[in-house]
Amino acid sequence: MVVLGRGDSAVRQLGLHPATTEELEQGLDQLKGFLSGRAVPTGGVAARMTWIDPFHADEVPVSVAATGPTTIAVGARHCGRVDFTVGADPRRVAWAVAEARHAVQGQGAPLSLGAFVNVAVHPDAAVARDLVRGSAAIFAHFVSEGPHDVVPDDDRAVVERVRAAYDEAAHGLTTAGQATLLPDAFLDRFAVVGSPEHCTTRLRELIDLGLDRIIVVPGSRDADPDVLAASNELFAAEVLPRLRTATGAG
Repeated sequence: MVVLGRGDSAVRQLGLHPATTEELEQGLDQLKGFLSGRAVPTGGVAARMTWIDPFHADEVPVSVAATGPTTIAVGARHCGRVDFTVGADPRRVAWAVAEARHAVQGQGAPLSLGAFVNVAVHPDAAVARDLVRGSAAIFAHFVSEGPHDVVPDDDRAVVERVRAAYDEAAHGLTTAGQATLLPDAFLDRFAVVGSPEHCTTRLRELIDLGLDRIIVVPGSRDADPDVLAASNELFAAEVLPRLRTATGAG
């Protein structure tokens, strides 16, 4: 699967700005054209990836990583696939699912939905929170730049503080100023952190909202490697099997 987004730190740290909706739509059309083996107009000429086998390329799913309603709609309409970057609060995920479904209402087209979710599994919730604190600040920053009427009142002040303090040079670090602004209660809603039983329940709740997949974001850039490895092992050994049993997945 190929996931395309408007861009965040990858472009900001080069002094550039995220793509506009129009630029994202153009990029999606070009990407899908290249993957299907077609000649795609770009830079004033028609370019084609001659090494791509169109038969196999057609099977490559293209998804859009999205936080706000406009980008969600673009992904739903152009690709039929959206992967949300809105955190793990069920209220916000439910809103995102509804936005995607509304965008294709009446079209009868298939829709595949996923979400990027910060997940840390540890019997000590405090340890789990610290494991994803830096990466959770990234998604809080995404949310802060979207429409505020879809952010629950109890989180709005937090994401505003994150936006005001955000340091791109410390993007994804637990020690970043923006990461230290995340209260424990916010992290408990915005991420999935805690014991295997708790994480299983939280993830199952998100799946039940209409998600077809969850893309696990397991730790911050500066996470302790040993703690991260232990969390990943617990996820693979205890959380994932329970989710598969609950959803009937193989």
